[in-house]
Amino acid sequence: MVATASQRLLIAASGTGGHLFPALAAAQELADQWSIEWLGVPDRLETKLVPDRYPLHTVRATGFQERFGLKTLATACGLVKSVFEVRRLLKQGQFAGVLTTGGYIAGPAIVAARSLGLPVVLHESNAIPGRVTRWLGHWCDTVAVGFEAAAVRLRQRHISALCTGTPARETFWHPQPLALPIPDGAPLIVVAGGSQGAVALNRLVREVATAWFAAGAWVVHLTGDRDPDVASLEHPQYIALPFYDDMASLFGRADLAVSRSGAGTLTELAATATPSLLIPYPYAADDHQTHNAQVFVDAGAARCFTQAELSPDRLRGEVLSLLQNRSQLAVMADRARQLAQPDSAHQLATLMAAAIARTPRR
Repeated sequence: MVATASQRLLIAASGTGGHLFPALAAAQELADQWSIEWLGVPDRLETKLVPDRYPLHTVRATGFQERFGLKTLATACGLVKSVFEVRRLLKQGQFAGVLTTGGYIAGPAIVAARSLGLPVVLHESNAIPGRVTRWLGHWCDTVAVGFEAAAVRLRQRHISALCTGTPARETFWHPQPLALPIPDGAPLIVVAGGSQGAVALNRLVREVATAWFAAGAWVVHLTGDRDPDVASLEHPQYIALPFYDDMASLFGRADLAVSRSGAGTLTELAATATPSLLIPYPYAADDHQTHNAQVFVDAGAARCFTQAELSPDRLRGEVLSLLQNRSQLAVMADRARQLAQPDSAHQLATLMAAAIARTPRR
């Protein structure tokens, strides 16, 4: 069956797992009502994750840098070109609307859709709204956010925002047993640096992991694919992987996660009620990972340390202290569970349907 114009919806999400995984979760819900197609950028993560699920269109787009210069002008010219390319795609495909969760492609998608009078729903997952949300939120029919702190900040800019939480994939609400050889009852630490890995975090963990092994813990270490020292640690209780597909089962089995604090990762930790020790990526735009982590710290679901202050001795001791305090881990797990919003994808689908229904047919 070929989808009609009123049935076709474009999802614009690009770059990192923090943009893509919430969009994939929303797409599962939206697919009941629309034929989903995807808009991304060449050579980014979406080219690996999306084509097996949805038709993927790619347009070259880059983000603006902090300092103005010749590169800024080149970026602006590229942005104008990408807007016209997306506009052509939307017009030829007769799409009913656009849902975007961010990444480089979000700006061109929003501008192109609005130039055609198409409805746009924008989801911002971070506690500190990104530039696209701050600059173009006024142009969207609806802005949804993952954290109430983001809604407060946007209202200060006179942008109305609804706190829906951030969608997690369906598997996170129904995790299966972990398909890795971890003995039943053995404490499990999962180290996760986000969808692109974290070399500095990896090195720190490898310095202290032997103390965790001596305490009986197992470590599953998601190293990413850019770590030159990935083979430098071997131990029977250590499993190093560049990534792992079934994060729902992995986090669900974990006693503790040592992790960056991207919004997507935090959403998954909440869904699986996993206690965490968070180390925000220090170079994230607007230091948004620190603000994300603070939400979990304030709720009692996590402890947080900057990368600069977390020496090997401190990381070693903090993790061992938590592993030895089962009641504290139980409290943190319960507080994480309270942050989860299982109906987030459904809320986004409802907002998208309402935006399309309000838009006059052309």
